[in-house]
Amino acid sequence: MSQIEPKNINKIVTISGAVLALILLLLYMQGSFVSKVPPGLSPQVGDSNTPGNTAVVEKKQVDDILAWPGTVRSRTVANIAPKMTARIIEIKVNAGDKVKKGDVIARLDERDIKAQENAALAALAGANAQANRAQADAQRTRSLYSVDAATRESFDAVVARAKEAQAGVNQAASAVTEIRSRLADTLLLAPFDGIVVKRLKEPGDMGLPGVPVATLQTPQGLRLEAEVPSTCAGRYSIGMDVTVRIDTLGLTASAQIDEISPEVDPQTRTRLIKIALPAIEGLQPGYFGWLEQACGQHEALLIPASAVLHIGQLEVVKIWSEGRQLMRHIRTGKTFGDRVEVISGLHVGETVITHFQQAQ
Repeated sequence: MSQIEPKNINKIVTISGAVLALILLLLYMQGSFVSKVPPGLSPQVGDSNTPGNTAVVEKKQVDDILAWPGTVRSRTVANIAPKMTARIIEIKVNAGDKVKKGDVIARLDERDIKAQENAALAALAGANAQANRAQADAQRTRSLYSVDAATRESFDAVVARAKEAQAGVNQAASAVTEIRSRLADTLLLAPFDGIVVKRLKEPGDMGLPGVPVATLQTPQGLRLEAEVPSTCAGRYSIGMDVTVRIDTLGLTASAQIDEISPEVDPQTRTRLIKIALPAIEGLQPGYFGWLEQACGQHEALLIPASAVLHIGQLEVVKIWSEGRQLMRHIRTGKTFGDRVEVISGLHVGETVITHFQQAQ
């Protein structure tokens, strides 16, 4: 017969001891070691004096606090889009980049417009040459006319041709200005200092008028925008103080409602709530946040949080009943300040003992 190794014997003894301790604890909590104790209550031997720190189990109306997800956005948002149809040659930014006013965001194909500019410049040069010749003819005819060497009709004709030639110059110059304006539009520039929050196109894509290539926001004047169910949105009003939570920064702050959309989204049955955020270091557009809101109330049994003793995963309290301390297993819910909601295990009016040393 094989023998059990000493290390296995130690392991068996350890496990048996842990199981025995757990059984004794459960039997103790059920009152198995004390006679005439109702189930779930364990009298504390030797505690016949009234304890100094007690609290009565109360039933109160408490708020149902809910949290609605939202996104941090800027008051000032710019969608950087072309004014013409042209292929995108280059995009110089990515989401999260900081840009200065006037920085190039993207560049469009300018070859066709460059060709048009060259043609317009050639036309302008020709118009200028004609205008110069017409002006010279007008000057000579004026001199001849002054000494009666030219007729009035010839003089008027050359003056008219000079004016017509000058009009051609002005028209050609306007064409050049217009083409150069279109040429400038091939560079998409940042209209202000800000942060790129979206990059929506890639080089090689076709740029279309009004279709954004990137979205730019300012880091000042940030707001949390959250979609709130219409049943709860009615509790809000502009200027109302609310609580917002930014998990990325690990902070909770008080803020004010800045804008409430009057329309209800027909698909989600929600309304858009915009909350003006205070100046928070490190906060940037695009961060995820929560709008915490009380939407409805319910009755809850409340006791001080310091009355709850944790034994492993069990929650117990000591109650004072009929001149003695008893231990009872409970189940708790949400915390409201320094009080905790009791879901089961206690009744209104019972007395619990607080400020005892909790088990580690």
